[in-house]
Amino acid sequence: MKFYEKTIVARQDLSSNKLEDLRSKYKKIIDQTSGKVIKIEDWGLMNFARKIKRFNKGFYIHYKFQGSNETVK
Repeated sequence: MKFYEKTIVARQDLSSNKLEDLRSKYKKIIDQTSGKVIKIEDWGLMNFARKIKRFNKGFYIHYKFQGSNETVK
């Protein structure tokens, strides 16, 4: 199995419960596709270089995981 990294950017107006749901959703997807989560890093609320739609900021969640091609798909 190879090591991969994936960063997810979530909307700035999400509640802490929704962010936790998002974290667990992607962890569950990785686990179900024969992958293994090594580390989840919360980078927090960060500014964008440019506006995306009407947002200036986003929550960054970074995953380090081990998996196969199927896990990445």
